[in-house]
Amino acid sequence: MVATQSGAIVGFAMFTTPFGDMTVNSYIVFDPVTREVAAFDTGANCTGMLALDVKIRQVFLTHIHGDHIGGLDHLKQQTGAQAFVSAREPLAGAEPFADDRAFQIGSLRVQPRRTSGHTRGGTSYVVTGLTRRLIFTGDALFAGSMGGALVDYREALQTNRSNIFSLPADTVICPGHGPLTTVGEEQQHNPFFSR
Repeated sequence: MVATQSGAIVGFAMFTTPFGDMTVNSYIVFDPVTREVAAFDTGANCTGMLALDVKIRQVFLTHIHGDHIGGLDHLKQQTGAQAFVSAREPLAGAEPFADDRAFQIGSLRVQPRRTSGHTRGGTSYVVTGLTRRLIFTGDALFAGSMGGALVDYREALQTNRSNIFSLPADTVICPGHGPLTTVGEEQQHNPFFSR
């Protein structure tokens, strides 16, 4: 469980691993009833995830930079999980998917949203069915900032505004680096959100 300003979210855990001179976040989500589990990125390594008494079945990748997929091969070997990545950014060992594909984690719904610009295949994932709506943004958006637009700055702004800032204000943003935040908080304070 992870605590937020409004309390703990059952079915959600966050992991932070060192990568060079920074840290990177990865997450797991599970259906509290069926106990089906999915990971969102792996961080630099997946030791924290593997220490839990859960069986990870799916891994959703926000993009393929090394700090976000560093533990992917090990996680797949240890769990047999299937990895998914945007077809716009293929990766050996991960199944590519089209932007309009939806997924399930037990009764939880996973809806990919294109958030490209930082990378060509940048994808955020909206998860519904827990006590709070979550969005896993990778490096598309952080608390008070956004990832470097390594591919296209205008595209990064447009996809963030269309596919993240359009969510309900109480949606919890789970970024690739830094603390959790909410859509409402970022609408108020993120300089990259244009009112």
